[in-house]
Amino acid sequence: MTWRDTLRTAGDAVRTHRLRSALTMLGILSGITAVILSAGIGNGARAEVRDQINELGTNILVVSPGSSTDSSGVRLGFGSASTLTRSDAEALANSEVAPDIAAVAAVSTTNVSVSAGETNWTTTLTGTTPSWQEVRSREVESGRFITEEDIENAAAVTVLGPDTAEELFDGGNAVGQSIIYNGHTLKVIGVLEELSSSEETSNNDLAIVPSSTYAQRLIGGSDRDTVSSIYIKARSSDTLSAAYQEAETLLVNLHGLSSSDDADFAIASQESILTAASSVDQTMTVMLGSIAIISLLVGGIGVMNIMLVSVTERIHEIGLRKALGARPRLIRRQFLAEASILGLAGGILGVVIGIGAGAIVPRLTDTRFIASPTASLAAIGVGIGVGVLFGVYPASRAARLAPIDALRSE
Repeated sequence: MTWRDTLRTAGDAVRTHRLRSALTMLGILSGITAVILSAGIGNGARAEVRDQINELGTNILVVSPGSSTDSSGVRLGFGSASTLTRSDAEALANSEVAPDIAAVAAVSTTNVSVSAGETNWTTTLTGTTPSWQEVRSREVESGRFITEEDIENAAAVTVLGPDTAEELFDGGNAVGQSIIYNGHTLKVIGVLEELSSSEETSNNDLAIVPSSTYAQRLIGGSDRDTVSSIYIKARSSDTLSAAYQEAETLLVNLHGLSSSDDADFAIASQESILTAASSVDQTMTVMLGSIAIISLLVGGIGVMNIMLVSVTERIHEIGLRKALGARPRLIRRQFLAEASILGLAGGILGVVIGIGAGAIVPRLTDTRFIASPTASLAAIGVGIGVGVLFGVYPASRAARLAPIDALRSE
C-alpha cells in the first residue's frame, strides 16, 4: 500500500464517522485556539508597550528624583523628593562635560484646573524649555512652540496638547485664544500633534508653559529651582550607554555624593522600562500558554480514546488485511495517518478560529492582538504532533493484533 492509498483510506475513515471525528478535533481545536490567542495578545501587549515607550522620544534617558521620608518615618519611594534642579539640567546640557548627550529638557509638572470662557478642564501643567520638543520628538500641529525669548521674559503663553485643546475649545482653533489658571491669563501659541498610538492621556492632555513662567508666575513656592524630572537625549542609540554613564557621574559629583550607590536620583532608559513592562506581559503569556497546553493534553487524550475505539471497531478489518499480507508497519501507518489528519484538521481550524477571535478582541477590550505567522504554522505542527503522539499507542495495539484472533473476533 502506497502513502497515497494510506492517506485516502485514512481520510475515508475520518469522514465515515464525522460526528466522532469532530468531537475528537474539538479538544485539539480549543488548545490551538488558546495558543493563537495567547501568542497574539502577548505580541500585541509587547508592541503596545514599545509604542508607548518610544513616544517618550528616541534614545531617551529619564532622570527622576530620589525618595523622601514623611514625618512618620515612611519612605515614599523614588520621585517623592526634590533632589533635581534646573542647575543639574544645565550642567548635563554642557557638551564639554557630557559629549554623548545631544539635548536635555528639565520638566516640572502638576495637575491643575484651567478654564476657557465657561469651560473648565483638569490637565497636566508642564513647565519646560524649548529643548523639550527635540527631546520628546513632538511636532506642533498649529502655531509654534515656546522659545528662548519666552523663557527670558517669563511670557504668559502656553502650548496645548490636542486633547486639552479639544476639551477647552470644542474642536475650534485654539491658537490665539486664551486660557485662565488661578487668575493668570495664558495665550495659546500652539497645539501639539496627536500621538495616535498612545493610551497615556498625559501625552496628549497637557498644557506646556515656559519653565520661568511656571516657577515665577504660576506655581512659585520655596523650591522654584527644583524639577520633577530631566529628559536626556543621547546622540544615537550606540551612545545611549555612554550618555547614561556621563549623566550618572556628573549628577553624583554635583550632589556631592561619594558613589552612585548613594545616589539621590534614578536614571531609567527606554530599554529598562521596556524590559520591566515586557516581563509582566511575558508572565501573562506564559499563563495563557499553560492553559493552551492543558487544552492540548485533553485534546490528545480524546484522540487516543477515539483511536482505541476505532481499533476495537475495526478488529475484523485489521485481521483481514493481515491475512492478505499487510505488515504490522502498514497497519500502524494507517492509524497514525488517521490521527495525523485529525490533528491537522484541528490545528487548521484552531488557527482560523484563533485569528478570528483575535480580530474581535480589540473591539471588546483595549487589548491589541497581533497574529504571528510563525506561531500559526507552529500551532498547526503542534496539532499534528499531538495527533501522532497520542495515536502511537492505539496504532501499535492494532499492529500487534494476531490475524487469527482478529478474524475470530467477528
